[in-house]
Amino acid sequence: MHSTTLFDSTRTRTLGGSIPPSTENSDSSLVQRYEQLLKQGRVQWTTYHRLERQLGSGGQGIVFLSERRGADGFNQPVAMKIFSPQRFSNSLAYDSAMGRLARVASRVAMIQHDNVLDVQDFVDRDRIRIMVMEWIDGYDLRELMNPDRLRTVREHAAPKRWEYVNSVIATFGPQQCRFKAGVAVAIVRDCLAALAALHRQRVVHGDIKPSNIMLKRTGHSKVIDIGSAFELDDMPNQRACTPAYAAPEVLEGSSCTPRSDLASLGYVLVEMLAGRPCFPTESNLKDLLEAKRKLPQRLSEMLPQEVTCNNHLMNFCKRCIAPDPGRRFPSAEAAELLEDGAAQFHRQLVFGDLASEYDHDIRVWLEELRRLDGFYHATQCKDSTTSGFKPSPT
Repeated sequence: MHSTTLFDSTRTRTLGGSIPPSTENSDSSLVQRYEQLLKQGRVQWTTYHRLERQLGSGGQGIVFLSERRGADGFNQPVAMKIFSPQRFSNSLAYDSAMGRLARVASRVAMIQHDNVLDVQDFVDRDRIRIMVMEWIDGYDLRELMNPDRLRTVREHAAPKRWEYVNSVIATFGPQQCRFKAGVAVAIVRDCLAALAALHRQRVVHGDIKPSNIMLKRTGHSKVIDIGSAFELDDMPNQRACTPAYAAPEVLEGSSCTPRSDLASLGYVLVEMLAGRPCFPTESNLKDLLEAKRKLPQRLSEMLPQEVTCNNHLMNFCKRCIAPDPGRRFPSAEAAELLEDGAAQFHRQLVFGDLASEYDHDIRVWLEELRRLDGFYHATQCKDSTTSGFKPSPT
């Protein structure tokens, strides 16, 4: 008679199916160290980073592509932002700002959202603060707005492929690349998901702009750079922003809220659709505020006919960039899900048989750019925070 043997089916077995061996034949001193480590309840070790190359710089500091080195040949690429104390009047002001940022970084680290930058550590090295973040393999949106990239694709792509890129992904605008509506809204929807995740944690990003939006090689978008972010429960007296993309109430010194992030994202969307910046680059504060107030009325002259003919998309843009925060969408989730939101626009394209697999299209496009960058060995430094694309040789 055959007997039944019960065993723990969840245990990991060694090759061949045997149960892991007992400690009888193990190195007793090594086993003792293992058990002692478990009893201590805490571990610590020294981590070494090598600063490989600069990814970007700005008023807050410099970002480097770094390499975290571990045991047994383990290496991990990370981005390290080293915060400069130069813009602070004294060390107490620097410490206070860094303490506030560390609390924000802790909240962001807990989010674990696919469209939000992954913060891995916040450290003090000789009183200089360093934020360790994931390194994102891809391009930032500002890079992709450069018409030179589109010209390179046109020169080297097959005619049929260029026709597809030009009609579905991006074409030439008055000053820079003009993204097709479906692709532009797909990028914005990823950003709305990121903002919704941040806002649920009562964190305002505070500096949404093209260079702070990364397009990963997977085809998905990611909001990066939380150097200007703050907690709604602990708003700083002074906030950093990029004036061209800041909401009117931010420039006026009024309250900065989650709806301010929506206005900034709205400006990015209009720029993608128009193929040119929304505002003159050398505007003074008064003229810039006036231009932001008049922007909703100027959309019909700024945007191409293929956009202005779509009432849903036009209303979506106008509601995002409304000068009065009360007339904007009440939240990032609402901007995505309401009847006049971004998701409904994509459903409209599906019903009209005009939609495509946007993530796939973006991914294939970025792979094309990667191959072309490798062909020309074009490595460039850019003014972003955690991005940087290191082309591989052909």
